[in-house]
Amino acid sequence: MFAHEVGSGTPLVLLHGFGLDHRSLLPLDPVFERSGRWRRIYLDLPGATRTPADGISGSQQVADAVVDQVRARTGEEPFAVLGNSWGGMIARHVAHELRSQVLGLATVAGVFVATHADRTVPPRTVLRQEPAVEPILGAAVEHYREDAVVESADGARAFLEHLLPGIEGADQAALDRIGRRYALDREPEDSPPFTRPALHITGRQDDVVGHLDAWRRVDHYPRGSFAVLDAAGHNILTEQQDLCAALITDWLSRIRRYS
Repeated sequence: MFAHEVGSGTPLVLLHGFGLDHRSLLPLDPVFERSGRWRRIYLDLPGATRTPADGISGSQQVADAVVDQVRARTGEEPFAVLGNSWGGMIARHVAHELRSQVLGLATVAGVFVATHADRTVPPRTVLRQEPAVEPILGAAVEHYREDAVVESADGARAFLEHLLPGIEGADQAALDRIGRRYALDREPEDSPPFTRPALHITGRQDDVVGHLDAWRRVDHYPRGSFAVLDAAGHNILTEQQDLCAALITDWLSRIRRYS
């Protein structure tokens, strides 16, 4: 499994969304750099640009492969894990499967209910349209507008640099195969509560995963901060970049101070 590693210190495993690759999470790296002493391990999950998905036919197999990869890269060393969207679902599995060495768990617009028809999501809403994104994005404008709630030139440029390469580099046949068995075999929260510092960031206008399904798990995370951000859809990392950065900084601080 390909990994982009940077920094030194406590391992922090980062898991991207479905159909993307590790580059979608690189805008967060300055947050980790400022927080100090974190060895960031950005994985390309099976089917992403630089990791083949041979023999992988569902999310549970991806989650099991990530557990094996984390063990191989961290040994028995304590680590933290953060996942975005589908990566959030995988991160939840990793955190519970390896909970004895997990320092903290964070999800950003994380999947909590695998089947889209069973999710509680708001209606599709666009709060701001920005004609200036069209010449920036060119043929990629429709991809960007599939999830954008607050359009901006900065968001469009971030999409081109960090999301589009993963979309174009993905193994679509592998994603189709995994998508047919998208759910985990068991819900991580069907186990004792997760008592390490946790963070779950959701978008008020996120019509892909919503926010209510995450909040239904609030009692499972007695050390968890839950945030629902207005003016944020599934592209919450770019639409509410500063708030996400502040919340993740606080999560990392809580890990250092209280784990």
